[in-house]
Amino acid sequence: MALGAKEQARHHVIAGLLSEGWDDCIRTVRVNSWATPWTHVDVIEIVAGAGARLDAIVLPKVEHPSHVHALDLLLTQLEALHQLEPGGIGIEAQIESASALRHINDIAAASPRLQSLVLGPADLMANLGIRSLRVGEQPDGYAPGDAYHHALMTILVAARAHGLQAIDGPYVDVADLEGFRRSAGRTAALGYDGKWVIHPSQIEAGNGIFQPTQEQFDAAERLLEAYHVSTSTDGGLRGAVRYGGEMIDEASRALAESIAAKGRRAGMRRQG
Repeated sequence: MALGAKEQARHHVIAGLLSEGWDDCIRTVRVNSWATPWTHVDVIEIVAGAGARLDAIVLPKVEHPSHVHALDLLLTQLEALHQLEPGGIGIEAQIESASALRHINDIAAASPRLQSLVLGPADLMANLGIRSLRVGEQPDGYAPGDAYHHALMTILVAARAHGLQAIDGPYVDVADLEGFRRSAGRTAALGYDGKWVIHPSQIEAGNGIFQPTQEQFDAAERLLEAYHVSTSTDGGLRGAVRYGGEMIDEASRALAESIAAKGRRAGMRRQG
């Protein structure tokens, strides 16, 4: 947001949070980073105006756990001041620099309010000096491989170690839906929980990519059923059995449950 429009933008955000039709949605607001003089003003005004309708603050350019600590403390004071549920407003931390990646585990453990680690691809590209203007795409000349794999896996491992969501950042060429699908497909395959969308045309594609296919969901549910039978008294209390030509055990059950759980959350039902 342009410097002269920030105050007006806060009013628009508050009005949006207070408007009807958002009750079934998770409502988050991305504020300015602590590298600017506006973070505290953003948070104070938005919580004062619509704190009861706010689920989380998205904090950009998190470099160090102290950035999360500062926001946590400010939110604690504001919740007490406005008689809101203590700890009710969560934090989503955007990871956008080499420093953030170096401090990722401390950031992930910085606050019980923390809900998600979010890749900020454009600022990360700039910070690392990646030679490309195509945010979300591979830089020309880097092939084969994924130039962002280390950053993606670093964020994912830290998120999983601390019980957080891992969210991929935006794909900015809104006219290139196939490019969006390709980018989202890579992080969905890694196990990310979702990806930011910045245009309505990306919503349906994103929702479809981050849930299992019907075939994957059915296969996971069948494996879970087979494992349940094999470990039961009637199945001989066996912890490892041959299923579909492969050995399945507790690790197989956990993997299948991870896939099936994503499908259930998306409202999927087993077919056949």
